[in-house]
Amino acid sequence: MKAIMKTEELTTIEHLSNFLEGTQAVAFTISSDKDKRYRWLQRELVRFDYLSLNKPDKGIVIRYLLKVTGYSRQQLTRLIAQYRKTGRLSRQQRTTAGFKRRYTDRDIRLLAEMDERHDTPCGHAIKKLCERAYQVFGQSDYETAGRHLC
Repeated sequence: MKAIMKTEELTTIEHLSNFLEGTQAVAFTISSDKDKRYRWLQRELVRFDYLSLNKPDKGIVIRYLLKVTGYSRQQLTRLIAQYRKTGRLSRQQRTTAGFKRRYTDRDIRLLAEMDERHDTPCGHAIKKLCERAYQVFGQSDYETAGRHLC
């Protein structure tokens, strides 16, 4: 029996099956860099011509990829679907700024002061108090604070 030392030497579905059964030794390292892992995963899908395999062989390839990458089955399924659709794997990072900020620091201080002054009433009451402070008493600081509530 041949001892395999690199995953590149796993070239057939039979080799993968033997690896999964634990009858062949293999030493592998997968990069912690996600881009490199995606490139490696794409190379493996191309190398085994994943899209043209029959269902049992696809299962063997999936089990191999699960074992080597450490990805969950759902993650791997999603990546294979992306590969099937586009022919390649690419990371799609979401770099959103998060929630749009509604209140300024000054508004927050004003609301906290109003809240404390009136023994913590409900939000609707605070809104009415801020509106009243602006409309009746002409306190322009409360213009945006009252408008943004509720």
